[in-house]
Amino acid sequence: MKDDAFRMCMLYDFYGPVLTERQQEVFDLYYNEDLSLTEISEHANITRQGVRDAVVKATNILSDMEEKLGLVEKFLQATRDFDRIAEDVDALLELNRKRYRSTEFDLKLTEILALARQNT
Repeated sequence: MKDDAFRMCMLYDFYGPVLTERQQEVFDLYYNEDLSLTEISEHANITRQGVRDAVVKATNILSDMEEKLGLVEKFLQATRDFDRIAEDVDALLELNRKRYRSTEFDLKLTEILALARQNT
């Protein structure tokens, strides 16, 4: 359930603007604010079924956008890649400190590490 909610929030972050204002409001209250369908229906002044329909429709729209564009998956893959780069650069820094003691190498690796961490 938490993975699904996380996925939906990521999809909303990337594709939310394609939804109508009402869909955005209901989706945000449901996934980000963790309100129940009943609470949202009272807040938005629509039926519980109307809230459920809006959430389902918004979810389908966002999932369809991801299926077509794949931006969330590309973002998550890039994050994994930057994490891997940071781990590898950490290992190279340690090797340099133990074996080579090159100030220039250390400086360049530190710059790369900073860039990798900036993007995660």
